[in-house]
Parts: sequence; C-alpha cells; structure tokens
Amino acid sequence: MKLEILTKSDNSNIQKEIISKIRDLIILKNLEPGDKLPSERMLSDKFEVSRSNVREAIQKLEFYGLLKSIPQSGTFVANIGVIAMNGMIEDILRLDEPEFKSLVETRILLELKTARLAAIRRTEDDLFKMNEALLAYKKKVENGEDAVQEDLLFHLAIAKASGNSTMNTFMLIITPEIITNFQKHHVCDAGLSKRGITDHQAIFDAIKDKNPQLAKQKMKEHFKELYNYCYNLE
Repeated sequence: MKLEILTKSDNSNIQKEIISKIRDLIILKNLEPGDKLPSERMLSDKFEVSRSNVREAIQKLEFYGLLKSIPQSGTFVANIGVIAMNGMIEDILRLDEPEFKSLVETRILLELKTARLAAIRRTEDDLFKMNEALLAYKKKVENGEDAVQEDLLFHLAIAKASGNSTMNTFMLIITPEIITNFQKHHVCDAGLSKRGITDHQAIFDAIKDKNPQLAKQKMKEHFKELYNYCYNLE
C-alpha cells in the first residue's frame, strides 16, 4: 500500500514567488476568465524555475479555485474577477505554515467525523485496506521501527472509507505537514506507538461492526493522549 499525498514545494519562498509572478502575468496580459495560461514549460523558462515548482504553484492556485487545469488542453483562468483574484492571491501569499497544534486540532475534528461515517459506509475493500495498514503499523512498532507513515496510512484508509471526498482530500493535504512535525517533535518517542496498536484495533473493530458511535468514541480516546501531549509542547 503506497502513501499518496498532495506534494508541496520544499521551498515556500520559491512557490510564493511563482504565484506572485503568475498573478503579474495575468494582469500584464490582461487575461480574462477562460483565457489560457502559457504552458508549464514556458512558465518554467520565463520564471527560471523548475517545471515541478511551476506545477506545484498551479496546483495550489487551482485548489483555491483561481485556475482550472484541463487534461490535454492546458491551464485556464477561472471564472473570477481580477479584483477578487488579486485579493485571494494576496491572502494565499500571506498564509503562514500551519502550527503543529493547529494541524492536530484539524486532524482530530476530521477523524471523529470520518470514523463515524466509515462505520456506516465502509465496504469489504475498505476493511481490507484498513487491516493491511493496521498490520503494517503493528509490525514496524513491534520491530522498534518508525511507523509514522503506516499510522497515517491507517487513518487515510478510514478517511477514504468515509465516502466523503472532501474530508479525504483535506486529510491528504495536511498529511505531509503532520509527518514532518511528528518527526520534528519526536511524537513516536512519547510512548504512543505501542498503545496505537490497541487503539487501531479497537477503531477497526467498531468500523467493521458498523457501530458509528463506538467508532467515534474509540477514535476520540485514541487522540486524547496525543492531544494532551501536543498541548504540553513548549
């Protein structure tokens, strides 16, 4: 099972610079809704950055609804006025990297909902993927290895089983930052990993038994210690 996440630029400043230049290009060329942007290759040459950096900037603007990419056709300006677009891009450029505590809060709120929905909507294939991730997590923990990605794979499988594509997308978006911060703050050194095996099994069993209230409760208990740990961080 492979962890699939939305990638982000390793260098936030480069990405913000590209976004700013795309905005300037739209204004300079007087592009209107529905007009096509130059290709990634042309933008890469013009801005003197890699195509992957350009692609990430475009994906970010597309996520916020400012651009629209159509396979085999290109990237187009979305149906939004210039003034509104400038304002939204300014907001995007001012966004700071999310704090670890904020990420944890967001993740908990999402996962209480996804656990409940997964217990209602899960399929046999969903159960198979959850169990696969659970066993992979257990194996790594028992071997004393870093199991952060396997932990998140289990939770991403639950998000997918919820049948709510928006919640699933939000989980995919915050996952890379969660992985980075888990490693930064050594969360797995806090004695949570071994308890996670029991917690994961209880959550899995509740979802398998189609018990939404119990699934939500077990997820809440699972996050209680992590939440307390995060808020005791200096």
